[in-house]
Amino acid sequence: MSPFRTITPNFSASPQISAADVAQAARDGFTAVICNRPDHEDMGQISAQEIAAACAEHGLSFTHIPISGGIPEEAVPLMREALAASTGPVLAYCRSGTRSTNLWALAEASAGGSPEELVEAGGRGGYDLRGLMPLLRSLSKAH
Repeated sequence: MSPFRTITPNFSASPQISAADVAQAARDGFTAVICNRPDHEDMGQISAQEIAAACAEHGLSFTHIPISGGIPEEAVPLMREALAASTGPVLAYCRSGTRSTNLWALAEASAGGSPEELVEAGGRGGYDLRGLMPLLRSLSKAH
């Protein structure tokens, strides 16, 4: 069973991935991987550099936007840029996929995405984004 959780047709999230998962992502049609996990968060964790090398081997672009704890404001435009630069479906990962999905929703809201639709999409993927609703609304209105 794939660890990739489909949020939208162009965005999926996942817990920590491996080089084998990168190969599977390429076979599944993903064109980009975004890592939202800082290196050394857990002992034995595969580094972003190792995942970047696997992405290069399989023709996927790789972006590292590490987040630890809360999501810093500057990460939102970086995620938005990474999503916009992708030529196809994006797979983002962190420890559980939650930070990646939260950051995706914030980036989409900052681009004018509907907060309600973003929360619904996250829920379809198994991520509860309802707690982000006030911030999503604020970002969406600012657009």
